[in-house]
Amino acid sequence: MENERLRAALTLLDVDALGQTCPTRKIVEQVTSRWGTLVLAVLATGPHRFAAVRDRIGGISEKMLAQTLKQLVRAGLVDRAVDASVPPQVTYSLTELGAGLATPLCELIQWLGEHTPEIVRAQQTYDGLTER
Repeated sequence: MENERLRAALTLLDVDALGQTCPTRKIVEQVTSRWGTLVLAVLATGPHRFAAVRDRIGGISEKMLAQTLKQLVRAGLVDRAVDASVPPQVTYSLTELGAGLATPLCELIQWLGEHTPEIVRAQQTYDGLTER
């Protein structure tokens, strides 16, 4: 299964995903942006209201969260449901497409978490070598 995914990714790269005008590249940029990945990871745990997403992601501004959610809704990865209460309540959740993306995305986040000490050591070694 892993080899199939790797082959598919390499095939996609060969096609032109690295090209500036490729639509896949624009989607990759949105999904893997600093905030896009974190928003999708939060929504992978279930539906959230705007304030709950904001509170869960340290350092994100309301403006950036609104822009990120809008991009993810536009891409069909996130659903925006408005409850007709007063005041209106808006809940965000992953679409079926978004849920399919959340699994490998969360695996990436898990991998990064497991390897953070190694990466930090490598960065410190590099920084020590380049300061001379």
